[in-house]
Amino acid sequence: MTITWYGQSCFRIDTREAVIAIDPFAKEIGLTPPRFQTDIALVTHGHFDHANTGALAGTPTLITGPGEYEIKGVAVRGIPSFHDQSEGRERGPNTIYRINAEEMTLVHLGDFGEASIRDETLDAIGDADILFIPVGGTYTIDAETAAKVVNQIEPRIIIPMHYHLPGLRVRIEPVEGFLKAFGVREPERMPKLVIKKRDLPETANRVVVLAAGGER
Repeated sequence: MTITWYGQSCFRIDTREAVIAIDPFAKEIGLTPPRFQTDIALVTHGHFDHANTGALAGTPTLITGPGEYEIKGVAVRGIPSFHDQSEGRERGPNTIYRINAEEMTLVHLGDFGEASIRDETLDAIGDADILFIPVGGTYTIDAETAAKVVNQIEPRIIIPMHYHLPGLRVRIEPVEGFLKAFGVREPERMPKLVIKKRDLPETANRVVVLAAGGER
């Protein structure tokens, strides 16, 4: 499996079975939209910086909300959550995606905005091998809340997302705030994450910071 980050909450996940795109963004945010060929496209919510599926190549199967899905041997579960701490009254709903592929479980939190993971949400997430978590604040959880959420889920690998990058027009905080809140001085930094089940760490909380667009 190869995981590439394009900025914001957008990832390309190449598995043996399919290519998965998550939360493709529009050019208005200041970054170059993803245009790769994909089989499955997941959208956590309908905001322009997460739902530009028209930029993707091919005719992917589109998933935009809660439910149970299986496409090309990849199992996906959409779990309902909120974009804010007011049960969606400020920014609406948000879908967390649990993805099972190559005998690994990936969890993408989208623009999760609640103060903590509710018990029923935590039960639905279950064990997570790789967690994609927003850390930049303003429109979603901030660094301190993200650190608390990671400790609730206890994934093996943590990939921060939705934080400030050069050229980004969305005003959010850089990743360093999360690293400090989580007590990580030297995270692993790499262009993309290439991983197999046997490579997963035995203990939780390995932090991997990816370069946007797969380049450093």
